[in-house]
Amino acid sequence: MALVYLEYDFKVNPLQPATDILIAELGEAGFESFVENDSGVLAYILKSEWNENILDDLFILAHPDFEISWTSKEIEQQNWNAEWEKNFHPIKVGDRCMVRAPFHEAEDVEYDIVIEPKMSFGTGHHETTHMMLEHILENDFDGKSVLDMGCGTGVLAILAKKKGAGPVDAIDIDEWCYLNTQENVERNDCSDIQAFQGDSNLLKDKKYDVILANINRNILLEDIPIYAQCLNPKGQLFLSGFYLDDLDAISSKCKVNGLEFEKKLQKNRWISVKYVN
Repeated sequence: MALVYLEYDFKVNPLQPATDILIAELGEAGFESFVENDSGVLAYILKSEWNENILDDLFILAHPDFEISWTSKEIEQQNWNAEWEKNFHPIKVGDRCMVRAPFHEAEDVEYDIVIEPKMSFGTGHHETTHMMLEHILENDFDGKSVLDMGCGTGVLAILAKKKGAGPVDAIDIDEWCYLNTQENVERNDCSDIQAFQGDSNLLKDKKYDVILANINRNILLEDIPIYAQCLNPKGQLFLSGFYLDDLDAISSKCKVNGLEFEKKLQKNRWISVKYVN
């Protein structure tokens, strides 16, 4: 039987930074996936996870500087994939990497990545994923062991592998993401990437040269000590999924765990940061 989702259509004025804040708050409330458009954002949640008070505690909806209205309706799972096909456009990261869906034509780039996103986050359209892809392009991954934590579609693991990394692990707590990553690594001839469903509890006794984690602020703050323990000497930790306002808290947590700030990328209010031990 098909899963039933609720689609919320939020109209946002002005769009930024309200849309980014709204997506972050909806994610905390249990919404799984988002499609940004010219008027705001479409947000999706399983009907079984919904309750009538789910929007009551969202700060951004009561903010006087923004006008936000919404409607909602039930949809079946297959309609979501049709929405992606309508809204998912290929993107380029610099002039070296292209992320596209199977129904887009390939272009002559160094790294061509084909992603079928389904219900998973991570196509390069959101600022955080785009910046993480930039970090991977700018750094040497040849022969390095890599963890993509909170892998979503698996796009970060795939680019790392295409840049010569190995072995590469990809972990996500969400079953959709785990299954989608498995599909996407096969699609990109990266079948030796190992995908796992779970959280940081899977990292016991694991060691990596590079850890990539594009997750929300609270999970990062909780898991940074674990990441630090899992890094080999001269290891690199790339983080995103949080705002510039959160940088001090993230960097402080990294510092007490032996990780030093090295570089920051920023798009709108979102940032992505490189730390080294």
